[in-house]
Amino acid sequence: MKTWKNVIYLSLALGMLIYAVPRIAIGGGLTLPTIFGVVWILFALTVIAAHLHRIIGVDEAKEEELRQVRRLARVRREQWLHRRLGTGDSRSSK
Repeated sequence: MKTWKNVIYLSLALGMLIYAVPRIAIGGGLTLPTIFGVVWILFALTVIAAHLHRIIGVDEAKEEELRQVRRLARVRREQWLHRRLGTGDSRSSK
């Protein structure tokens, strides 16, 4: 489901970019409309890159690594809290 949602959003972003780029006034010097156009195009490209990154699945290994880091951080916080409160290890009471 997530992949289809990302494909739909990617298609919408690409369509929006294809529709808007010819209509954006770029090249009129350093004016507000030019700055807006450049920033808008960069933002649209960032959205497209994010969806491609998600669809390709480059971050699956990174997500697992982050899960392990979060789990370790949670265990360390629990250990610190138990030491701070002067109670025993939470795992020994289970």
